Amino acid sequence: MPPSPIRKLVPYAEAAKKKGTKVYHLNIGQPDIETPAPILDAVRHFDFKVLEYSHSAGNESYRRKLVEYYGKVGVDIQYNQIIVTTGGSEAILFAMMACLDAGDEVIIPEPFYANYNGFAVEAGVKVVPITSDIRSGFALPPLDSFEAAITPRTKAILLCNPNNPTGYLYSREEMETLKSIALRHNLYLFSDEAYREFCYTGTHTSALHLQGADDRIILMDTISKRYSACGGRIGALLTRNQQVLDSVMKFAQARLSPPSFAQIAGEAAVDLPDNYFDTTRAEYQSRRDLIVSRLNHMPGVYCPNPGGAFYAMAELPVDDTDTFCQWLLESFTHQGQTVMLAPASGFYGTPGLGRKEVRLAYVLNKADLSKAMDCLEKALEAYPGKI
Repeated sequence: MPPSPIRKLVPYAEAAKKKGTKVYHLNIGQPDIETPAPILDAVRHFDFKVLEYSHSAGNESYRRKLVEYYGKVGVDIQYNQIIVTTGGSEAILFAMMACLDAGDEVIIPEPFYANYNGFAVEAGVKVVPITSDIRSGFALPPLDSFEAAITPRTKAILLCNPNNPTGYLYSREEMETLKSIALRHNLYLFSDEAYREFCYTGTHTSALHLQGADDRIILMDTISKRYSACGGRIGALLTRNQQVLDSVMKFAQARLSPPSFAQIAGEAAVDLPDNYFDTTRAEYQSRRDLIVSRLNHMPGVYCPNPGGAFYAMAELPVDDTDTFCQWLLESFTHQGQTVMLAPASGFYGTPGLGRKEVRLAYVLNKADLSKAMDCLEKALEAYPGKI
Protein backbone atom coordinates (compact mmCIF):
# COMPACT_ATOMS: atom_id res chain seq x y z
CA MET A 1 0.00 0.00 0.00
CA PRO A 2 1.33 3.46 -0.81
CA PRO A 3 1.43 5.99 2.04
CA SER A 4 -1.15 8.76 2.03
CA PRO A 5 0.40 11.99 0.71
CA ILE A 6 -2.37 13.83 2.57
CA ARG A 7 -1.54 12.34 5.97
CA LYS A 8 2.12 11.32 5.76
CA LEU A 9 3.28 14.62 7.26
CA VAL A 10 1.00 14.28 10.31
CA PRO A 11 3.88 13.26 12.67
CA TYR A 12 5.71 16.49 11.76
CA ALA A 13 2.55 18.53 12.41
CA GLU A 14 2.09 16.82 15.76
CA ALA A 15 5.68 17.57 16.71
CA ALA A 16 5.25 21.22 15.71
CA LYS A 17 2.15 21.49 17.89
CA LYS A 18 3.99 19.99 20.85
CA LYS A 19 6.52 22.80 20.49
CA GLY A 20 3.66 25.30 20.75
CA THR A 21 3.35 26.15 17.06
CA LYS A 22 -0.10 26.89 15.68
CA VAL A 23 -0.62 24.76 12.52
CA TYR A 24 -3.18 25.78 9.90
CA HIS A 25 -4.38 22.56 8.27
CA LEU A 26 -4.87 23.09 4.55
CA ASN A 27 -3.65 19.56 3.80
CA ILE A 28 -6.94 17.70 4.22
CA GLY A 29 -10.55 18.20 3.14
CA GLN A 30 -12.03 18.46 6.63
CA PRO A 31 -14.51 21.36 6.53
CA ASP A 32 -14.89 23.61 9.56
CA ILE A 33 -18.53 24.33 8.66
CA GLU A 34 -20.76 22.84 11.34
CA THR A 35 -22.68 19.66 10.61
CA PRO A 36 -26.37 20.70 10.31
CA ALA A 37 -28.19 20.37 13.64
CA PRO A 38 -31.14 18.34 12.21
CA ILE A 39 -28.68 15.63 11.14
CA LEU A 40 -27.12 15.37 14.59
CA ASP A 41 -30.49 15.60 16.33
CA ALA A 42 -31.87 12.73 14.26
CA VAL A 43 -29.15 10.48 15.66
CA ARG A 44 -29.46 11.79 19.21
CA HIS A 45 -33.21 11.25 19.37
CA PHE A 46 -33.59 8.05 17.35
CA ASP A 47 -35.56 5.50 19.38
CA PHE A 48 -34.29 1.93 19.27
CA LYS A 49 -33.77 -0.94 21.70
CA VAL A 50 -31.13 -2.88 19.71
CA LEU A 51 -28.45 -1.48 17.42
CA GLU A 52 -29.05 -4.01 14.65
CA TYR A 53 -27.36 -4.82 11.38
CA SER A 54 -29.00 -3.03 8.52
CA HIS A 55 -29.68 -4.64 5.16
CA SER A 56 -26.34 -5.18 3.40
CA ALA A 57 -27.43 -2.69 0.73
CA GLY A 58 -28.41 -0.20 3.43
CA ASN A 59 -31.74 0.50 5.09
CA GLU A 60 -34.53 0.58 2.54
CA SER A 61 -35.87 3.75 4.15
CA TYR A 62 -32.54 5.49 3.55
CA ARG A 63 -32.25 4.26 -0.02
CA ARG A 64 -35.75 5.57 -0.73
CA LYS A 65 -34.75 8.95 0.74
CA LEU A 66 -31.71 8.93 -1.54
CA VAL A 67 -34.05 8.51 -4.51
CA GLU A 68 -35.63 11.81 -3.42
CA TYR A 69 -32.22 13.47 -3.14
CA TYR A 70 -31.02 12.32 -6.56
CA GLY A 71 -34.32 13.36 -8.10
CA LYS A 72 -33.61 16.91 -6.95
CA VAL A 73 -30.32 16.91 -8.92
CA GLY A 74 -31.88 15.44 -12.04
CA VAL A 75 -30.81 11.83 -11.58
CA ASP A 76 -33.56 9.24 -12.11
CA ILE A 77 -32.68 6.18 -10.03
CA GLN A 78 -34.59 3.44 -8.19
CA TYR A 79 -33.94 2.56 -4.56
CA ASN A 80 -32.85 -0.96 -5.52
CA GLN A 81 -30.19 0.51 -7.82
CA ILE A 82 -28.41 2.05 -4.80
CA ILE A 83 -26.06 0.22 -2.44
CA VAL A 84 -25.14 2.16 0.69
CA THR A 85 -21.43 1.95 1.52
CA THR A 86 -19.05 2.71 4.35
CA GLY A 87 -18.01 6.10 3.03
CA GLY A 88 -17.39 6.96 -0.59
CA SER A 89 -14.13 5.04 -0.21
CA GLU A 90 -15.90 1.70 -0.03
CA ALA A 91 -18.03 2.60 -3.05
CA ILE A 92 -14.86 3.20 -5.09
CA LEU A 93 -13.27 -0.02 -3.86
CA PHE A 94 -16.45 -2.05 -4.52
CA ALA A 95 -16.66 -0.63 -8.05
CA MET A 96 -13.09 -1.65 -8.81
CA MET A 97 -13.50 -5.11 -7.29
CA ALA A 98 -16.82 -5.81 -9.01
CA CYS A 99 -15.94 -4.52 -12.48
CA LEU A 100 -12.23 -5.32 -12.86
CA ASP A 101 -10.18 -8.46 -12.38
CA ALA A 102 -6.64 -8.56 -10.97
CA GLY A 103 -4.26 -7.19 -13.58
CA ASP A 104 -6.90 -5.10 -15.36
CA GLU A 105 -6.33 -1.40 -15.92
CA VAL A 106 -8.24 1.76 -15.02
CA ILE A 107 -7.44 5.07 -16.75
CA ILE A 108 -7.52 8.14 -14.49
CA PRO A 109 -6.72 11.76 -15.44
CA GLU A 110 -3.92 12.98 -13.17
CA PRO A 111 -3.48 14.58 -10.74
CA PHE A 112 -6.09 12.45 -9.01
CA TYR A 113 -7.36 11.70 -5.50
CA ALA A 114 -4.38 9.93 -3.97
CA ASN A 115 -6.37 7.12 -2.36
CA TYR A 116 -7.38 5.83 -5.79
CA ASN A 117 -3.87 4.36 -5.79
CA GLY A 118 -4.54 2.54 -2.53
CA PHE A 119 -7.91 1.19 -3.67
CA ALA A 120 -6.29 -0.05 -6.89
CA VAL A 121 -3.63 -1.89 -4.90
CA GLU A 122 -6.35 -3.52 -2.77
CA ALA A 123 -8.23 -4.60 -5.89
CA GLY A 124 -5.10 -5.76 -7.75
CA VAL A 125 -5.77 -3.16 -10.46
CA LYS A 126 -3.24 -1.09 -12.40
CA VAL A 127 -3.78 2.69 -12.58
CA VAL A 128 -2.91 4.19 -15.96
CA PRO A 129 -2.58 8.00 -15.57
CA ILE A 130 -3.37 10.52 -18.31
CA THR A 131 -1.70 13.82 -17.46
CA SER A 132 -3.59 17.11 -17.32
CA ASP A 133 -1.71 20.37 -17.05
CA ILE A 134 -1.88 23.16 -14.48
CA ARG A 135 -1.54 25.77 -17.25
CA SER A 136 -4.81 24.58 -18.80
CA GLY A 137 -6.45 24.64 -15.36
CA PHE A 138 -6.35 20.80 -15.42
CA ALA A 139 -8.91 20.50 -18.22
CA LEU A 140 -9.66 17.01 -19.56
CA PRO A 141 -6.66 15.76 -21.59
CA PRO A 142 -7.19 15.32 -25.35
CA LEU A 143 -9.20 12.38 -26.65
CA ASP A 144 -6.08 11.00 -28.35
CA SER A 145 -4.39 10.63 -24.95
CA PHE A 146 -7.13 8.27 -23.78
CA GLU A 147 -7.21 6.32 -27.04
CA ALA A 148 -3.44 5.81 -26.91
CA ALA A 149 -3.60 4.49 -23.33
CA ILE A 150 -6.25 1.83 -23.96
CA THR A 151 -5.01 -1.76 -24.03
CA PRO A 152 -6.79 -5.15 -23.98
CA ARG A 153 -6.60 -4.99 -20.15
CA THR A 154 -8.30 -1.57 -19.90
CA LYS A 155 -11.71 -1.96 -18.29
CA ALA A 156 -12.64 1.47 -16.89
CA ILE A 157 -12.10 5.22 -16.79
CA LEU A 158 -12.36 6.93 -13.40
CA LEU A 159 -13.21 10.60 -13.00
CA CYS A 160 -13.86 12.86 -10.01
CA ASN A 161 -16.21 15.75 -10.85
CA PRO A 162 -15.70 18.40 -9.51
CA ASN A 163 -12.15 17.18 -9.16
CA ASN A 164 -10.13 16.45 -6.09
CA PRO A 165 -7.31 17.65 -5.96
CA THR A 166 -7.58 20.26 -8.74
CA GLY A 167 -11.07 21.69 -8.22
CA TYR A 168 -11.64 21.43 -11.98
CA LEU A 169 -15.31 21.19 -13.02
CA TYR A 170 -15.75 18.98 -16.07
CA SER A 171 -18.18 20.31 -18.64
CA ARG A 172 -21.08 18.48 -20.25
CA GLU A 173 -19.01 18.23 -23.44
CA GLU A 174 -16.08 16.65 -21.58
CA MET A 175 -18.41 14.15 -19.87
CA GLU A 176 -19.94 13.25 -23.24
CA THR A 177 -16.42 12.69 -24.61
CA LEU A 178 -15.68 10.23 -21.83
CA LYS A 179 -19.00 8.49 -22.43
CA SER A 180 -18.20 8.07 -26.12
CA ILE A 181 -14.81 6.53 -25.28
CA ALA A 182 -16.44 4.15 -22.79
CA LEU A 183 -19.05 3.04 -25.32
CA ARG A 184 -16.58 2.68 -28.18
CA HIS A 185 -14.19 0.51 -26.16
CA ASN A 186 -16.74 -1.26 -23.92
CA LEU A 187 -15.37 0.35 -20.74
CA TYR A 188 -17.00 1.32 -17.47
CA LEU A 189 -17.14 5.01 -16.59
CA PHE A 190 -16.65 5.43 -12.83
CA SER A 191 -17.79 8.85 -11.59
CA ASP A 192 -16.84 10.09 -8.11
CA GLU A 193 -19.27 12.94 -7.35
CA ALA A 194 -18.49 13.75 -3.73
CA TYR A 195 -18.40 17.51 -4.38
CA ARG A 196 -21.49 17.82 -6.60
CA GLU A 197 -23.01 20.72 -4.64
CA PHE A 198 -19.91 22.90 -4.77
CA CYS A 199 -19.74 24.28 -8.32
CA TYR A 200 -18.89 27.96 -8.84
CA THR A 201 -18.29 28.59 -12.53
CA GLY A 202 -20.69 26.22 -14.27
CA THR A 203 -23.28 23.49 -13.93
CA HIS A 204 -22.53 20.02 -12.62
CA THR A 205 -23.03 17.17 -15.09
CA SER A 206 -23.50 13.83 -13.38
CA ALA A 207 -22.44 10.72 -15.25
CA LEU A 208 -26.00 9.51 -14.70
CA HIS A 209 -27.26 12.52 -16.68
CA LEU A 210 -25.63 11.01 -19.77
CA GLN A 211 -27.94 9.13 -22.12
CA GLY A 212 -27.43 5.74 -23.74
CA ALA A 213 -24.77 4.35 -21.42
CA ASP A 214 -26.71 2.89 -18.50
CA ASP A 215 -24.74 -0.38 -18.46
CA ARG A 216 -21.42 1.46 -18.48
CA ILE A 217 -21.86 4.04 -15.68
CA ILE A 218 -21.06 3.53 -12.00
CA LEU A 219 -21.55 6.53 -9.69
CA MET A 220 -19.77 6.76 -6.33
CA ASP A 221 -20.96 9.24 -3.73
CA THR A 222 -20.72 10.28 -0.06
CA ILE A 223 -22.33 12.57 2.51
CA SER A 224 -18.91 13.49 3.96
CA LYS A 225 -18.24 16.78 2.21
CA ARG A 226 -21.82 17.64 1.26
CA TYR A 227 -23.04 17.91 4.85
CA SER A 228 -19.70 18.32 6.64
CA ALA A 229 -20.14 14.80 8.02
CA CYS A 230 -16.79 13.17 7.20
CA GLY A 231 -16.80 11.04 10.36
CA GLY A 232 -20.16 9.47 9.56
CA ARG A 233 -18.52 7.19 6.98
CA ILE A 234 -21.55 6.77 4.77
CA GLY A 235 -21.57 6.73 0.98
CA ALA A 236 -23.35 5.08 -1.92
CA LEU A 237 -22.77 3.24 -5.17
CA LEU A 238 -25.37 3.77 -7.90
CA THR A 239 -25.76 2.01 -11.23
CA ARG A 240 -28.53 0.88 -13.56
CA ASN A 241 -26.47 -2.19 -14.46
CA GLN A 242 -28.09 -5.10 -12.64
CA GLN A 243 -25.15 -7.45 -13.19
CA VAL A 244 -22.81 -4.97 -11.49
CA LEU A 245 -25.29 -4.48 -8.64
CA ASP A 246 -25.42 -8.24 -8.10
CA SER A 247 -21.63 -8.42 -7.98
CA VAL A 248 -21.27 -5.42 -5.64
CA MET A 249 -23.89 -6.95 -3.38
CA LYS A 250 -21.60 -9.92 -2.72
CA PHE A 251 -18.93 -7.56 -1.38
CA ALA A 252 -21.57 -5.66 0.60
CA GLN A 253 -22.77 -8.89 2.21
CA ALA A 254 -19.20 -9.89 3.04
CA ARG A 255 -18.79 -6.75 5.16
CA LEU A 256 -22.33 -7.27 6.56
CA SER A 257 -23.76 -3.75 6.66
CA PRO A 258 -22.94 -0.04 6.48
CA PRO A 259 -22.95 2.13 9.65
CA SER A 260 -26.40 2.46 11.21
CA PHE A 261 -26.09 5.85 12.90
CA ALA A 262 -24.82 7.50 9.73
CA GLN A 263 -27.76 6.12 7.73
CA ILE A 264 -30.08 7.82 10.22
CA ALA A 265 -28.09 11.02 9.72
CA GLY A 266 -28.22 10.60 5.96
CA GLU A 267 -32.01 10.25 5.96
CA ALA A 268 -32.37 13.46 7.94
CA ALA A 269 -29.99 15.25 5.59
CA VAL A 270 -32.29 14.75 2.61
CA ASP A 271 -34.96 16.77 4.44
CA LEU A 272 -32.76 19.84 4.86
CA PRO A 273 -34.19 22.93 3.12
CA ASP A 274 -33.47 23.09 -0.60
CA ASN A 275 -31.55 26.35 -0.06
CA TYR A 276 -29.17 24.77 2.49
CA PHE A 277 -26.36 24.54 -0.06
CA ASP A 278 -26.73 28.17 -1.16
CA THR A 279 -25.05 29.38 2.03
CA THR A 280 -22.29 26.76 2.13
CA ARG A 281 -21.56 27.16 -1.58
CA ALA A 282 -21.28 30.94 -1.21
CA GLU A 283 -18.95 30.53 1.76
CA TYR A 284 -16.65 28.16 -0.11
CA GLN A 285 -16.65 30.41 -3.16
CA SER A 286 -15.60 33.40 -1.07
CA ARG A 287 -12.83 31.31 0.47
CA ARG A 288 -11.75 30.21 -2.99
CA ASP A 289 -11.60 33.79 -4.19
CA LEU A 290 -9.49 34.79 -1.20
CA ILE A 291 -6.95 31.97 -1.45
CA VAL A 292 -6.56 32.13 -5.25
CA SER A 293 -6.05 35.89 -5.14
CA ARG A 294 -3.49 35.67 -2.34
CA LEU A 295 -1.58 32.85 -4.04
CA ASN A 296 -1.38 34.58 -7.40
CA HIS A 297 -0.06 37.76 -5.77
CA MET A 298 2.91 35.86 -4.28
CA PRO A 299 6.06 36.13 -6.45
CA GLY A 300 6.59 33.02 -8.57
CA VAL A 301 3.32 31.33 -7.55
CA TYR A 302 0.68 30.25 -10.07
CA CYS A 303 -2.79 28.98 -9.13
CA PRO A 304 -5.59 28.38 -11.66
CA ASN A 305 -9.10 29.31 -10.52
CA PRO A 306 -10.90 26.08 -9.56
CA GLY A 307 -14.49 25.70 -10.75
CA GLY A 308 -15.67 23.47 -7.92
CA ALA A 309 -14.98 21.39 -4.79
CA PHE A 310 -12.88 23.14 -2.13
CA TYR A 311 -9.33 22.54 -3.32
CA ALA A 312 -6.78 24.55 -5.25
CA MET A 313 -3.55 23.38 -6.84
CA ALA A 314 -0.67 25.83 -6.90
CA GLU A 315 2.75 25.83 -8.49
CA LEU A 316 5.40 27.16 -6.10
CA PRO A 317 8.89 28.54 -6.80
CA VAL A 318 10.63 25.80 -4.78
CA ASP A 319 12.94 22.90 -5.62
CA ASP A 320 10.68 20.15 -4.26
CA THR A 321 7.34 20.54 -2.50
CA ASP A 322 7.75 17.29 -0.52
CA THR A 323 10.82 18.81 1.09
CA PHE A 324 9.21 22.25 1.38
CA CYS A 325 6.05 20.96 3.10
CA GLN A 326 8.12 19.05 5.64
CA TRP A 327 10.34 22.12 6.19
CA LEU A 328 7.23 24.21 6.89
CA LEU A 329 6.44 21.97 9.86
CA GLU A 330 9.95 21.19 11.08
CA SER A 331 11.85 24.43 10.62
CA PHE A 332 9.56 27.40 9.95
CA THR A 333 7.28 29.60 12.03
CA HIS A 334 5.82 33.04 11.51
CA GLN A 335 4.53 34.66 14.69
CA GLY A 336 4.36 31.18 16.25
CA GLN A 337 2.36 29.78 13.34
CA THR A 338 2.85 27.66 10.23
CA VAL A 339 0.78 26.01 7.52
CA MET A 340 0.37 22.38 6.51
CA LEU A 341 -0.03 21.64 2.80
CA ALA A 342 -0.28 18.45 0.74
CA PRO A 343 2.63 17.91 -1.68
CA ALA A 344 1.23 17.24 -5.14
CA SER A 345 3.59 14.41 -6.08
CA GLY A 346 1.29 11.98 -4.29
CA PHE A 347 -1.62 12.98 -6.54
CA TYR A 348 0.23 11.92 -9.70
CA GLY A 349 0.68 8.41 -11.00
CA THR A 350 3.56 9.38 -13.28
CA PRO A 351 6.85 9.42 -11.33
CA GLY A 352 8.49 12.83 -11.08
CA LEU A 353 5.40 14.94 -11.72
CA GLY A 354 3.96 17.43 -9.23
CA ARG A 355 7.29 18.21 -7.57
CA LYS A 356 6.65 21.96 -7.72
CA GLU A 357 2.93 21.80 -6.90
CA VAL A 358 0.84 21.60 -3.73
CA ARG A 359 -2.82 21.07 -2.99
CA LEU A 360 -4.52 23.49 -0.60
CA ALA A 361 -7.92 22.73 0.94
CA TYR A 362 -9.77 25.96 1.64
CA VAL A 363 -11.77 24.44 4.48
CA LEU A 364 -10.94 27.05 7.15
CA ASN A 365 -12.72 30.33 7.81
CA LYS A 366 -11.41 33.34 5.92
CA ALA A 367 -9.61 34.85 8.91
CA ASP A 368 -7.59 31.65 9.39
CA LEU A 369 -7.08 31.31 5.64
CA SER A 370 -5.58 34.81 5.56
CA LYS A 371 -3.20 33.95 8.40
CA ALA A 372 -2.26 30.71 6.64
CA MET A 373 -1.48 32.67 3.46
CA ASP A 374 0.63 35.10 5.51
CA CYS A 375 2.62 32.10 6.76
CA LEU A 376 3.05 30.69 3.25
CA GLU A 377 4.16 34.04 1.83
CA LYS A 378 6.77 34.49 4.55
CA ALA A 379 7.88 30.88 4.18
CA LEU A 380 8.49 31.25 0.46
CA GLU A 381 10.67 34.28 1.18
CA ALA A 382 12.72 32.35 3.77
CA TYR A 383 12.91 28.87 2.20
CA PRO A 384 16.52 27.84 1.37
CA GLY A 385 15.38 25.83 -1.66
CA LYS A 386 13.58 28.69 -3.36
CA ILE A 387 14.14 28.93 -7.12
